[in-house]
Amino acid sequence: MNNSSPNRGVILFAHGSRDPLWHRPITTLAQRIQQASPHTEVVCAYLELSAPDLPTAAQALIAKGVPHIRVVPLFLGMGKHAREDLPLLMEALRTQHAGTEFELSPAVGEHPLLLDALCTIALQNVPSCD
Repeated sequence: MNNSSPNRGVILFAHGSRDPLWHRPITTLAQRIQQASPHTEVVCAYLELSAPDLPTAAQALIAKGVPHIRVVPLFLGMGKHAREDLPLLMEALRTQHAGTEFELSPAVGEHPLLLDALCTIALQNVPSCD
């Protein structure tokens, strides 16, 4: 691996939608992560209805020489996709790309920082009951 290769990659994994406006917050998040960590290559991937899918996004990072890839599920809860579909996709990636380390993060909706942020947003400008 040469010195210009990113040393890690992040795949923001979301459900997907045919509506182009739906993608905007996800691509904005990817840009913000890339700015905050220039040595991290960030891409988006989608389960359905959008491209690229997870295997295609992973292959793009591997082609750039990324040795470690973290998949971050942008789901609020641990529904069927996060519990069943995503682990199968991860297993396939690990089998097909044995030389690459894949890490699956918990769904973002279960992270205390996101829950705190959502609480703050929900209560923003709500009149006090005092």
